[in-house]
Amino acid sequence: MNPSPNLFLIGPTGAGKSSVGRRLAAHYGLSFVDLDQEIERQTGVDIPTIFEIEGEAGFRQRESLLLDACSARAGVLLATGAGAVLDGANAEKLAARGFVVWLQASIEQQLERLERDTHRPLLAGTDRRARLQSMAETREPLYRRIADLTVSGGGSTIATAAERCIDLIDHHWQRQPIRPSQTA
Repeated sequence: MNPSPNLFLIGPTGAGKSSVGRRLAAHYGLSFVDLDQEIERQTGVDIPTIFEIEGEAGFRQRESLLLDACSARAGVLLATGAGAVLDGANAEKLAARGFVVWLQASIEQQLERLERDTHRPLLAGTDRRARLQSMAETREPLYRRIADLTVSGGGSTIATAAERCIDLIDHHWQRQPIRPSQTA
């Protein structure tokens, strides 16, 4: 167990980190931060525009800076981007600063959930299945390395997935109280 006042959600694109994360944050009384949305809010442009102007390297630099700031707070549920774990320093911060929950999703589930999504630059192109498979091969060992808890992404609604997460988290997370000096 990783005692912490924070919950961090990791996992592939389309695993439900944002949707499930909002419900978990409400349930546990945590501040919810979606890292990708926070990047967009702070830059004033969407992620595809950041990729277009700065490339993936520029996006990852912004992601690392915000991940550092957001994960240093206490009492936060942070839904990371799928590739946040690619940077070893990010992975270390997540593992050290929070209880890390890996939301899994199969390639089939991702394809179904992202069928109409045109907002993800790394999935642009014709063979999404091959791209998702390639990303899974690279990222799954990284997710596995830092996850305190793994939740399978069986075909269910967001509400059912959140309930399953809450049940598992309640049995595994040793929640630390937030000291006044740590307020989010």
